[in-house]
Amino acid sequence: MELFLQAFPIFLLIFCRITAFFVVAPIFSTRGVPATFKIGLGFFTAVIVYLVYGINETLAVGAEYPLFIIREVLAGLLLGYVAYLFFTIVQTAGAFIDLQMGFGMANVIDPMTGVSAPLLGNFKFMIVVLLFLAMNGHHYLLLAIMRSYDWLPLSNELFARIYEGNVSTFLTTTFAYTFMLSLQMAAPLVVALFLADVGLGFLARTAPQFNVFVIGMPLKIIIGFIIFMMLMPGLGSLIGALFDRLFKALENLLVIIGNGTIS
Repeated sequence: MELFLQAFPIFLLIFCRITAFFVVAPIFSTRGVPATFKIGLGFFTAVIVYLVYGINETLAVGAEYPLFIIREVLAGLLLGYVAYLFFTIVQTAGAFIDLQMGFGMANVIDPMTGVSAPLLGNFKFMIVVLLFLAMNGHHYLLLAIMRSYDWLPLSNELFARIYEGNVSTFLTTTFAYTFMLSLQMAAPLVVALFLADVGLGFLARTAPQFNVFVIGMPLKIIIGFIIFMMLMPGLGSLIGALFDRLFKALENLLVIIGNGTIS
């Protein structure tokens, strides 16, 4: 019983961080994954982490123990949120493309999140999920949350880093960076469709007998699909580079929380 009373508080802290990570992390947080599976996966992952990292830990349980739980939950949520930010890049890029192609009002229900999503953004998101699973990215996410205890032990200074503003600065910078990446991903199609709009504007001025509003919509859709098919072969390498930046961002977050500076 004494051994259980010593081990359970440490195991609970590990379980809280891992479960909070699964709540917001991509793939694991989708609606198609049952809650019982998330809890079970979090439990068995926490057992493995405890046997590797927590078995030699000592923790004095006192009045500040609820703060330790909140700190671990925040750590898991931060890691999962940063990983999810990079998955929203393709949906944001798809929203820009849909707006230019005329699909802005044709949103569909995303089965992964249960909310409305742009048409091409949802299509790209499904491709990203398939490529992520094909590259065993979910294994790397599990490895990242398990290895987080090397950088961010249970006796971390997360509240101090939040108070110093390092974490909020990193999140703001990462959000702006992912937004810039979504603009870069959508730039070829957006620029091509903008040039198509310019051409249609010249056509309307030189040949007013043409109904630009009638021919413009299908023409932009055809041009958009042609360029999209031309860009599809390079989508795999682009998403691979995106995943590299995802795990680099997770590493930078752990370094910030652990040391206070970015490597």
